[in-house]
Amino acid sequence: MPKSTFTSDYRVFARLLRETREQAGVTQVELAKKLRQTQSYVSKVERGERRLDLVQLRWWCIALGISASAFVRDFERQL
Repeated sequence: MPKSTFTSDYRVFARLLRETREQAGVTQVELAKKLRQTQSYVSKVERGERRLDLVQLRWWCIALGISASAFVRDFERQL
């Protein structure tokens, strides 16, 4: 299994992160504030330039008002 942000699976993951944020009506700046990160960090994650681990994904989901399990279900459906 390649450890890269450039796999087709990771592209789906990054796109779903962005779509989930947009559906929640949250800007990158707002999400960054909730995560105590910078807007550029959020942008890099959404573009697939930075990877998230499970703990970080959970914080993103909390900030966006979705459960991590629901996010993973959506991800699996889109693969």
